[in-house]
Amino acid sequence: MVVEDVITSGGQVATSVQQLRALGLVVQHAVCVIDRQQGGAETLEPIGCTASSIFTAAGLEQAAGDSV
Repeated sequence: MVVEDVITSGGQVATSVQQLRALGLVVQHAVCVIDRQQGGAETLEPIGCTASSIFTAAGLEQAAGDSV
């Protein structure tokens, strides 16, 4: 598992997954705190890695709007 703070395009996470796999590790999932919902999860699919997040950009925007 790879842990990331923010996933945007997913490019860095994909690179990290591939580097870890090259070292012999099995990486099938990435977890992030915030998914900016700009294609990150979709970028990971072709390399056989799933992604989940604690928060999404849309959820944070809604929560911010609700508190105003």
